[in-house]
Amino acid sequence: MGERWRADRIGSALRGENPTVMRRFQAGFAVIGDTQFLPGYSLLLTDDPAAERLSDLRKGERTAFLAAMDCLGEAVERACRRLDPAFRRVNLEILGNTHPFLHAHIWPRYEWEPAERVIGPVWLYPAESWTDPRYALGPQHHPIRRTITEELARLDG
Repeated sequence: MGERWRADRIGSALRGENPTVMRRFQAGFAVIGDTQFLPGYSLLLTDDPAAERLSDLRKGERTAFLAAMDCLGEAVERACRRLDPAFRRVNLEILGNTHPFLHAHIWPRYEWEPAERVIGPVWLYPAESWTDPRYALGPQHHPIRRTITEELARLDG
């Protein structure tokens, strides 16, 4: 399997080959983020590779996608609160400016973040936050991933 799944995140999730998948929803996949400079960062990927934006989905599919986004957001919130007393909140975003497929970002936010970052969007973090190998998804993130997955099972069970 290697790293080929990264080139087709949705197709690889549909084939069961995307190792970041935590849960399958009716309208997509909950995945753990490739970078974890904010531990617990997760995404909801659509299960429709042709959908580039929320409006590409039929009304019922939109509702299902947004419900899954809500569920993942709550699971991340519960997991991060359990694991880090400095957890503050989650930010939920559907942007779609970089990747040409519908996805939602679930960003946990913490009291330990630098003061100049707490008040702004995550996208204002310096570039090295996104590329620093110490934040790359790896075995050290198994506890947060496992806890989010447990919370997803409780909420969507």
